[in-house]
Amino acid sequence: MENTCGARECLFEHGLSIYIETGLHRLLVDTGASDAFLTNAGRLGIDLRAVDTVVVSHGHYDHAGGVMAFSQINSHARIYIHRLAGEGYYHKNALMEKYIGMDPRIRELPQVEWVEGDRVIDGELSLFGSVSGRRLWPKGNRELMVKKGEVFAQDEFLHEQYLAVEAEGRSLLVSGCAHNGILNILDRYRERCGKDPDMVISGFHMSRKPPYREEDLELVRETAQELKGLNVRFYTGHCTGEIPFQILKEVMGDQVVGLHSGMEIQ
Repeated sequence: MENTCGARECLFEHGLSIYIETGLHRLLVDTGASDAFLTNAGRLGIDLRAVDTVVVSHGHYDHAGGVMAFSQINSHARIYIHRLAGEGYYHKNALMEKYIGMDPRIRELPQVEWVEGDRVIDGELSLFGSVSGRRLWPKGNRELMVKKGEVFAQDEFLHEQYLAVEAEGRSLLVSGCAHNGILNILDRYRERCGKDPDMVISGFHMSRKPPYREEDLELVRETAQELKGLNVRFYTGHCTGEIPFQILKEVMGDQVVGLHSGMEIQ
């Protein structure tokens, strides 16, 4: 599942869900905003009853919206969610106040494992968080809040976690929205793994309502220049935004590829 139409038979929505096969696993990272990802899986010939591992990247509805629907067809897969992901997350500005958190019923699912800190699942899969850097931090994050009692505070995205995959001689980093900034997440990955991944699949959370300010566009350009210097292939979409993606493409060329619903990456 992704925001944009790809394979003609696939649905699309503001959400993200990625299915991954390795030698040992059939796994999902995120479940989109609704149960529509189930329809796409069926149309793509993917049996989600065979999934053994689910990773929810953070506590927003457009990544966890399908968890309850998934649990109805698959009750054996372990679902890894950060322990802070169930808090009260909102999109808030002078004109709106919208709850964007997870369905509270997820807390009752027995197959959920609540993660705190880094977690090694096995020799192929591991999770990490604790990204504190703010280098070239996407400004759109400033309207995302956590509500504690009646008080709103800036979301520091402590509920965001990332999946590192090591399989078949290749390394993959998967993030949902990269709210903590893709460069800062890569810094933390290097700290843990001692190298860059071969591939990254992630939204970059650069999308803004037009018109974009020059400072927003400059942040995208600077980020693209830093990513261009890495021997890493990037697949991005969802919250990256059309205009930022065009800038990334101009700077990075074939090093960056846009995600779409139904797309397959070998």
